[in-house]
Amino acid sequence: MNWIRIIQPNTKEVYFGPGCLETALPKVLERLGVKKAFIVTGRSLFEKTDIEKKVRAVLEKHDAYAATYYGMRQHSPIADIKDGLQQFKDSGADVIVSLGGGSPIDASKAMLYNLHKETGDPVRYQIAIPTTLSAAEYTIYAGYTNENGVKVGVGLQEMVPAGIILDAELTLGTPQRLWLSSGLRALDHAIESLDRAGGLTSIPLRYLAYGALKDLFEYLPACKANPDDLEIRQRLQVAAWMSLFPNRIELNQYGAVGLSHSLGHRLGAAYEIPHGITSCLTLPPIIAVKADFATEDDKKWLADTLFYLSVPSTGSREGDIRKLSELTYKLVEDLGLKSTLTEYNVPREDLPKIARHALPKEPEDSPLFKRTIQALESLF
Repeated sequence: MNWIRIIQPNTKEVYFGPGCLETALPKVLERLGVKKAFIVTGRSLFEKTDIEKKVRAVLEKHDAYAATYYGMRQHSPIADIKDGLQQFKDSGADVIVSLGGGSPIDASKAMLYNLHKETGDPVRYQIAIPTTLSAAEYTIYAGYTNENGVKVGVGLQEMVPAGIILDAELTLGTPQRLWLSSGLRALDHAIESLDRAGGLTSIPLRYLAYGALKDLFEYLPACKANPDDLEIRQRLQVAAWMSLFPNRIELNQYGAVGLSHSLGHRLGAAYEIPHGITSCLTLPPIIAVKADFATEDDKKWLADTLFYLSVPSTGSREGDIRKLSELTYKLVEDLGLKSTLTEYNVPREDLPKIARHALPKEPEDSPLFKRTIQALESLF
């Protein structure tokens, strides 16, 4: 088992390594000074795998288990957040253990945020045990779906999980399509950490993003070929960590909020498209859009990605960014993740509304808005 302490408000430590759960979870509970844990997860993980049982067994061994809420659906609907919060309060627990992908992790943040607003007490702790590569555990931002089916969010520095446990053994039960597509979500984080006009991503974090990109391009296909290889899975978990490493307050507050993510938020919440699949759809064409519309500084950071992927330069920054787009298209196809908006019954007439959500201040007759519509059109 490996572990590292993070110098950041509320995040205390990250443990990683196959089989680390049994040692790491009691250590985190002890360091946080909490007594009873409330597990938040999804129905599929609860009913189709033994992962929740393994986590519960560790908690029960240390007399630290309170209850489990397993009704959290994808995109964290507000109704589930309210239901889960009520059960958390009824259970008498003093900490949440979120188990699964981005939905239960973000929902747990939102639950604790709402409890904080309701009581005025300090934000309670969350311990995140991710089983996908969505990287939600590294941000203070909680995205959820409101009553109108719109993806919204809240953020406080104290909402970032206090402990994170990356145990590759617990990812073996994750369906391959979910696991691999969440890796494209991590790739989306990494690329949008490079394309951050205004300096929201510090230079050290951009180099971590390069490391994430390199490993995601290498180990996602390797994992598809060898799905039971724990070393590969652990490398992917660390790559997801690097894709959205918690350091800058600005990055943590807003997450990766570039054009691909913004489009994905609208598509996912409104048309029930899984998080990872939205990135499989939007990331490749939006990278190509950036070849023409990114700032010159961001173009340099994006173009230099080819060096870290050991791919020769085309001779121009714009050409290198388009090459990165082609490589991302190929990665999606090689992983068997290619899909279309048609598959998810997205009406063509909704495209301007989707683009407006992602570009709220952009005039509809502007070149960027028109190119975004064209990118969406290419997804049918």
